[in-house]
Amino acid sequence: MFGEGARGLSAHETAALFAREKAMEVHARFPEAAVLGADTVVSLHGEVLGKPSSEEDARRMLRLLSGKTHSVFTGVCLCAGQERYETLVETKVIFYPLSEELIESYVKSGLPFGKAGAYGIQDGYALAERYEGSYTNVVGLPVEETRELLSRIGG
Repeated sequence: MFGEGARGLSAHETAALFAREKAMEVHARFPEAAVLGADTVVSLHGEVLGKPSSEEDARRMLRLLSGKTHSVFTGVCLCAGQERYETLVETKVIFYPLSEELIESYVKSGLPFGKAGAYGIQDGYALAERYEGSYTNVVGLPVEETRELLSRIGG
């Protein structure tokens, strides 16, 4: 279920919901533990781009993102004891126009799989021209905001 996209929810609502569900599911099994859940989604013009299901799906997503600005949302949820703390981070990412050759090379590398929007900004390919906001958010866990959540429980 996680990462599939939630019908009727916006990108930021989807990221927050999936992060919360992940954290709460694990916390229910280990109630004595502090549990952190996170989920990242990519949104282009309101369309949620989850993880690609195939090579063709990865190509489709990369073509959609090519030369455009999109948003990356990561929801983070911390469950500790009876408390639950949440945050949501948005980063704008501006992609270079991508050639078919670059898209094909990237897809064939296998790197797009398991990643929202079919890419990882950290993968070493010239996909993102620049970003506005948190780099670690785009990687998948906004470090500063997560540190702030952990500080609430003395972490």
